[in-house]
Amino acid sequence: YLFIKEHRDRFGDKIFAELRGIIDEAGGSPFWDGLAGRFFGMSFQEADYFNAIHGNQFIADLMPKHPIYTAMLSESARTVIGVPHTSGRAAMRMLENENFSYDGYVDIFDGGPVVHAKTALLNTVRNSALAKVQIGLPVAGDSLWLVANTRVCDFRACALQLTWLPGQPLVLHQATADQLCVAEGDHVRLVRGF
Repeated sequence: YLFIKEHRDRFGDKIFAELRGIIDEAGGSPFWDGLAGRFFGMSFQEADYFNAIHGNQFIADLMPKHPIYTAMLSESARTVIGVPHTSGRAAMRMLENENFSYDGYVDIFDGGPVVHAKTALLNTVRNSALAKVQIGLPVAGDSLWLVANTRVCDFRACALQLTWLPGQPLVLHQATADQLCVAEGDHVRLVRGF
């Protein structure tokens, strides 16, 4: 999000994220089995592999272009619509904390939720600030900050425990500055907590 804020002209007014849907213990997808698998004649694992190699355009090309009535799906497929995989629930909360919301859109591949936000309203985009780098010995910090350089190429970011006040330079150890690819006088973008 710090990259988005720094290079705002590279991004649209809306942003979205797809979260993985429910996958069972055997590696199958109840949503795929109840819907797409019927059109493709392949298992979820086969489709997932094909998707990884060739991209997912094949799904959009072969799926029906008309509405699909969920009442016609199996109960196991209906119950997982819009539900993130257990490993993605923390990511869903992080996205919601950034102002993403779920409005019922799902990934046609596995039924996982698709969340969206207005780019300008992302918390990190709204709350980040610029600071000039000063090389030295930083004061022990009481807050966790995400700090990033302002580059397109060689973009770097890291989490730092530090103390910083808006309008003040950001004092960094030389080793940290090296990791961020910044030097004395360069600017970094930072935001508290995440």
